[in-house]
Amino acid sequence: MNNDIKRIGTGARMSEAVCYNGIVWVAGQVGTPGDSVADQTRTCLAEVDRILAEAGTDKTRILSTQIWLADIGTFGQMNAVWDTWVPAGHTPARATGEAKLATPDYLVEIIVTAALK
Repeated sequence: MNNDIKRIGTGARMSEAVCYNGIVWVAGQVGTPGDSVADQTRTCLAEVDRILAEAGTDKTRILSTQIWLADIGTFGQMNAVWDTWVPAGHTPARATGEAKLATPDYLVEIIVTAALK
């Protein structure tokens, strides 16, 4: 077992992801302010793909996902994008809720935990 901690995209306040003991925790990903919920969801998921690849894994290994929407009324718009992205047979445990996000321009935030390969 490797007990080393690997950090990805480390900044002064946070890292984009942290890998430890076969698991990667991906920090909340947000979209481009001003974009629609669907477009922000696409951006979030593309960033998740990028970060998972850098960690050495992919979306088929996601264990759990938390999705925060600024307005739960946009649940269907977010799900329309999610449903085309998530691999059939590899859907993670998932929770979706409504929350006040870091700025009013963010409409969706996606957080994932995945197993490393």
